[in-house]
Amino acid sequence: MGYISAFIAIALFLTLLHYFTELNKQQKLIISAVLSSFVLFAYLYNTYKAKEQEKMYDIVVRYKQGKTIHCGKYDINSSNFTLSTGTYTFIGKKGTSYYSVMVSAYDCDQ
Repeated sequence: MGYISAFIAIALFLTLLHYFTELNKQQKLIISAVLSSFVLFAYLYNTYKAKEQEKMYDIVVRYKQGKTIHCGKYDINSSNFTLSTGTYTFIGKKGTSYYSVMVSAYDCDQ
């Protein structure tokens, strides 16, 4: 829905630019190209972040299923680490060799 409203806003802006400015055709094309590249960048960024978030959720699900997850130089499992769901960070449990180690779920391999 957000993309539709953004498209409508851009269409209105370009219509206003076309009818109510004294810019020449080349200037209008440059403005349109810059605006279009900004919208394309925003779309690609949102797509990338959605994929990263999906990957992180898959890692959290595997952790909650009791599986071992490889994160950098650490092997994360529920016996050595707890999960902070607010930040999606694995924190080493007290009494283990991983005590006070913090590893972000975003840094883990899938």
